[in-house]
Amino acid sequence: MTTTYSVDPGDPDASYLGFWRERHLCTLTTLRPDGTPHVVPVGVTYDPRARLARVITNVTSAKVRHVRAAGDRGAAVAVCQVDGRRWATLEGRAVVRTDRERVAEAERRYAERYGRTPSPNPSRVVIEIALTRALGRG
Repeated sequence: MTTTYSVDPGDPDASYLGFWRERHLCTLTTLRPDGTPHVVPVGVTYDPRARLARVITNVTSAKVRHVRAAGDRGAAVAVCQVDGRRWATLEGRAVVRTDRERVAEAERRYAERYGRTPSPNPSRVVIEIALTRALGRG
């Protein structure tokens, strides 16, 4: 008997979506140029209607360099969170966005999920992940 943990990233069930609305530290996995994984703690917001996950970060971060190195098609990445037996992973293609409107939207969503407004940072960008797969047990 096979257990499946597949979730439609555009139409998650209530428990899965609820888990992504709770305040949890997450990880983002990108790939270095040599193909090895680079895993870092981040805050993530999930927008199933747009099939996007968002991570705000500094333009000079390694994660931004890794995503940009993948070119216009974007980088294959995953974000994950865990709390006891509950876990959730979102996978997709990431690109870096620099325009102020997209960054502001990501900051707004971050403040909503994490309960605090990010401090001003003129070097802030947003990594947008176009979701292709979701897995987990919310």
